[in-house]
Amino acid sequence: MQYDVVVIGGGAAGLSAATVLARARRAVVVVDAGEPRNAPARHTHGFLSRDGVEPAQLLADGRAEMIGYGGQLLADRVTGIERCEGGFVVHAQDSMLSTRAILVATGLRDILPPIAGLRAQWGIDVLHCPYCHGYEVRDTSIAVVGGDNRPFTLHQAALVRQWSADVIFFPNGIELTEQERRALAARSIRIDSEAIAQISVRAGRVRGIELENGRLVPRQTVFVGPTFVPCDELLKDLGCTLGDNSWVTVDPTGHTTVAGVWAAGNVVDSPAQLIGAAAAGSRAAIAINHYLLAQDIEQALAHG
Repeated sequence: MQYDVVVIGGGAAGLSAATVLARARRAVVVVDAGEPRNAPARHTHGFLSRDGVEPAQLLADGRAEMIGYGGQLLADRVTGIERCEGGFVVHAQDSMLSTRAILVATGLRDILPPIAGLRAQWGIDVLHCPYCHGYEVRDTSIAVVGGDNRPFTLHQAALVRQWSADVIFFPNGIELTEQERRALAARSIRIDSEAIAQISVRAGRVRGIELENGRLVPRQTVFVGPTFVPCDELLKDLGCTLGDNSWVTVDPTGHTTVAGVWAAGNVVDSPAQLIGAAAAGSRAAIAINHYLLAQDIEQALAHG
């Protein structure tokens, strides 16, 4: 199957890009493995006019819009990409696609601290983004649990204080400097340095932080700073350049250092929320269309 563009990943970035390209009358297909990062969340927020919509519904509506303009959707998992004359061959588990350009929008994985009970409540009352969920848990008793992503965790602890006056920070192995302790105290954030045994849950909801000494600290909400791991194996295999942070580098349109390959959304931008990822997909799509246009003109001149 020959396409102008293969979009790998059917989240906000991928669907936004595919819709723009389909409206530009490009032959575009979205290949999606059906594993959205925000699947555990009950609602999405911060997306203008779609506040509170369920993540699955947002994606379903996006797919319908894209298909309505002539784009295609393929439920499959891409296993590799190889360069060829005129573009690329995309290998998936059940198909093989030929394309002139590629957009990778495969997102990232959230690696949580290995604390019992944490993963099971992920997206319910164990959260990481206060801009996404802070308002919904406002004025609850909040625990912020430290993780390997130290800068993110400390920033998060100070930040969530805007949504609640009752915040306790559990360093969970992080050694705080005196300046960091003073900064947290200035925000009226308490610190509990005892080792955590597990997240205590009752009737499907968090009831507190159980410490190794047996003490239970009642809490209703837990914020944690995951380690963000981009799903960028396809980009690395293509030889895309990595930055000092070991993430794939892109220009403002999402173009990688490999001609004809773009990336958008969380795969190259860990802080990107849904609306930001959708915007990045739109920018990338316009750049991809201009890239294809230049090829079209060159080919027309060669055959003129």
